[in-house]
Amino acid sequence: MVDEPDPQNVNQVVEARKALSGPPAAPEPPGYELPLLLFAGFRSLIDKLHAELARQGHPDVRPAHGFAMQAIGTDGATASDLGRRLGVSKQAAGKTADRLLALGYAERAADPADARRKLIRLTPHGLDALARSAAIFDALRDEWARAIGPDRLRDLESALRTVTGPESFRLDAAGWLGGT
Repeated sequence: MVDEPDPQNVNQVVEARKALSGPPAAPEPPGYELPLLLFAGFRSLIDKLHAELARQGHPDVRPAHGFAMQAIGTDGATASDLGRRLGVSKQAAGKTADRLLALGYAERAADPADARRKLIRLTPHGLDALARSAAIFDALRDEWARAIGPDRLRDLESALRTVTGPESFRLDAAGWLGGT
């Protein structure tokens, strides 16, 4: 004997398939959780980086300083170049550069290509901070690999490269570093 369909239940086929497939899957997390998790991961890495930099002799380096030193690079930059690379005004870039100068991480020097321009260059102290940062980031990556497994970490990195694209490593995301 065949069961008669319930005319009041319009989802009988769907419900029957759900019953056959087992318990329902966990609901997808809300969309706002993804940026919060990504930010929490970023913040965790940056906070650990700066705690270790402080232990290694660089207690005054702040995240904005690290971005600015990366933007200055080994060849130096003018305040205008720095502002453009960081996506901030020339004045904001100059203020950040002044702070790096005061802390001994950068210096001003004449531009050999144009005597009218002043370059901001990293000092040995600034270059040391960047070199230590690179080594600390390597250690932090190793820590994450131990926590979630090297394959899962590589998968995470690969997935992030896929969704962020090749422009993701630019520092000049206008407005992102809009302060000092």
